[in-house]
Amino acid sequence: MIFISFPSLFIFSLVENIKPVTLKKSISGIRGTIGGPIGENFTPIDIVECVSAYGWWIKKSGKNPKIVIGRDGRTSGKMVSDLAANTLRFLGIDVIDLDYSTTPTVEMAVTDFAADGGIIFTASHNPKQWNALKFLNSKGEFISGEIGEEILSYIDDKKMVFSDVDDLGSYELIPDYFDKHVEAILNLDIIDADLIKSKNYHAVIDCINSTGALAIPKLLDALNCSYELINGEVNGLFAHNPEPLPGNLSDLIETTKNSKADIGIAVDPDVDRLALVSENGSYFGEEYTLVAAADFILSKTKGNTVSNLSSSRALSDITKKHGGEYFASMVGEVNVVNTMKNNNAVIGGEGNGGIIYPALHYGRDALVGIAFVLNLMASKEQKLSEIRDSYEDYTIIKNKMDLTSPEELDGIFNKLKETFSDEKLNDSDGLKIDFVDGWVHMRMSNTEPIIRIYAEARTKETAETLVNKVMHVIN
Repeated sequence: MIFISFPSLFIFSLVENIKPVTLKKSISGIRGTIGGPIGENFTPIDIVECVSAYGWWIKKSGKNPKIVIGRDGRTSGKMVSDLAANTLRFLGIDVIDLDYSTTPTVEMAVTDFAADGGIIFTASHNPKQWNALKFLNSKGEFISGEIGEEILSYIDDKKMVFSDVDDLGSYELIPDYFDKHVEAILNLDIIDADLIKSKNYHAVIDCINSTGALAIPKLLDALNCSYELINGEVNGLFAHNPEPLPGNLSDLIETTKNSKADIGIAVDPDVDRLALVSENGSYFGEEYTLVAAADFILSKTKGNTVSNLSSSRALSDITKKHGGEYFASMVGEVNVVNTMKNNNAVIGGEGNGGIIYPALHYGRDALVGIAFVLNLMASKEQKLSEIRDSYEDYTIIKNKMDLTSPEELDGIFNKLKETFSDEKLNDSDGLKIDFVDGWVHMRMSNTEPIIRIYAEARTKETAETLVNKVMHVIN
């Protein structure tokens, strides 16, 4: 898999004089940059307002509700967490605080503690000035769009009522919950921990100055793997752009090759995305993280797989090879999860390195992904580069652009539909044009005020040709 940032000159006419919006209140939560005016940035007022609305929705589920919270390593994390925790307590909600955590760890803790919901304080792959609230339901899964709309309506209508002094919620700090997470992974029947331990693998980990530095070593220690940490200080001062893409992982690539490690591991700040580097320093590809995990799972358990519309065809290829059926969902973890449930998928996820294994929990989880890949290497007795070479090879182009409004995008899509009416079109999530020799997918981002443009084909030249064909229509 080759990742290419396609030139963005074609979008300049769309973005001139546009002031970026840095606060996004959506059905999945709230995300923005620290500091600035109320309603435009991630301010204390906006945090309290959104947490209050979420807490008010939670209060409908029981008389003495309980919520689990946790945060990544961002410098603003402790302040945001404390503000949210006390807001929940003012609503009469009990709070279990995992403090430093990962997104999948909080998701699992919600069900472990039989809680009514959870909040994760992380802006995922966004830079250090960003933070966010990710809301979970009682299953430890991201809330649905319908629930998100209901919560947003509480904000608009000011429906929240706070508790009196005798009914305030309690607070309990339970740090270092990673041990429970690792224990649950090792207890999976599909994992052969003894086999992995016998290989004495050596890993290099780019922890991006966040909680991966706390969680991943516990897993590797339990699997008898030695390791080196890059950017291992949990201070939230990300040493590079935190998105685990090849252009941001030069230190990991070089260190993995020079130290003769068996595997290079990169995660995002909240440890739900996993990217890999092979022992020879070649980039395994975040799209192929899910492919490798599925290869391992499907070799043990027959079944179906799911990824979103912007993910590589390689997952469909490996699924068919193992006798299963592949299904595509709209982009967004909640959409992937729903499609997995509807089609009894044994594994699924997203092409950004997100692996969802329902036998553990319905959430993207880099830790379980690491265990799957190590077990695959051990079972096949192959180097990571050899495993990568065994998969169908595709080139994917990932780009993004700003746009003035969704209405403008509708006009673009209508023009593309008319031009490419003879091709296979899917407009369930933006617009995907499936050509014989590849595809192009354009859609609004769920987390940023941008449009994502993905294209895939077997060669770089073909992928570029497809993008040029589509952009020629737009221009």
